[in-house]
Amino acid sequence: MIQLTQSAASKIQQLKSEDGAPTEALLRVKVKKGGCSGFSYKMEFDQQPSDQDKVFESYGAKVVVDSQSLLYLLGLTLDYEGGLNGKGFVFSNPNANKTCGCGSSFGV
Repeated sequence: MIQLTQSAASKIQQLKSEDGAPTEALLRVKVKKGGCSGFSYKMEFDQQPSDQDKVFESYGAKVVVDSQSLLYLLGLTLDYEGGLNGKGFVFSNPNANKTCGCGSSFGV
């Protein structure tokens, strides 16, 4: 399961509106090789999940993850921290045994 905080779900809805994405668009979260810790997160809006994707919904926002990325993301909580000292989207990934200082890459 992948969870969104209410703050993350609100920010996703706001970004869809700002980007002109359709209201039914889903946030796709992927894991890619690279980054300073071995893997990095990638997020983008997607119109239609494939049959192998898993869709999660929290607070009205939907997140879609491909089956390969799900192996690295299972149990993830996605939060959003705004404000003057905010970091943007914050990934709390129980599968990561190391992360970089910026929080956008991890190792397992």
